[in-house]
Amino acid sequence: MAKTILITGATDGIGLVTAMKLAKLGHDLIIHGRNSEKLADANKQIDAVGSGKVISLMADFSSLTQVSAMADEVINRGYKIDVLINNAGVFRTATPLTAQGMDVRFTVNTIAPYLLTRKLLSVFNAQARVLNLSSAAQASIDFDALQGQKQLDDMAAYAQSKTAITMWTKTLSRQLQDLVLLAINPGSLLASKMVKQGFGVAGKNLAIGADILVEMALSDTATAYSGDYFDNDAGRFSSPHSDVLDDELCSELIAVMDKEITKI
Repeated sequence: MAKTILITGATDGIGLVTAMKLAKLGHDLIIHGRNSEKLADANKQIDAVGSGKVISLMADFSSLTQVSAMADEVINRGYKIDVLINNAGVFRTATPLTAQGMDVRFTVNTIAPYLLTRKLLSVFNAQARVLNLSSAAQASIDFDALQGQKQLDDMAAYAQSKTAITMWTKTLSRQLQDLVLLAINPGSLLASKMVKQGFGVAGKNLAIGADILVEMALSDTATAYSGDYFDNDAGRFSSPHSDVLDDELCSELIAVMDKEITKI
């Protein structure tokens, strides 16, 4: 049975490859991007290989206002979601701060997908799931940096943002027991634009990451692991950073993010 799957950051990299694979399996896709030309091109590529519908949504995830507006568009159009893949992410950028003075890595990689997931709760179908893109790069969170009171270098901000998305994955899975949430490291140093720009290496086949996202989006076995972290480098569910296992830190993270999204 065809599912409706929303993928953020689907105009290139793992997001696009994942969307293409899911389209070939006959699923309906809602793809997100922040560039209209790239979004139109991705839509055309995906539509050419699949039999299902392909719908495009545009938003810059460094703006929580735009994230909120995109969620409202999904709701107002009456879409029902079976799978949300929070794939959009940023590592190195010439503009590391948002217009609100927040680190763009925390905003795009952590808070934006949290806001999107929260706002879409009313349109998830029964047994829906959320796949959050984590990373093998994880580091303990500096809450001053998260709140824009301190600047970090690219690697520190990225690694902390990926710990944070893994933290809220676990926390929300406990609060929302009808929804399956998984944090997934799709594989280290895959051949995405992020890896090429950030590390100066060609990277490994993007299909490594796309294949595990497709599996976790569709496999019945994934439902037993809600809240857990899958490390595709190891090929199994694994232990995340110790911050993820600290309930007090996780509660603090949720409180900080809730405070930020109330400013919209």
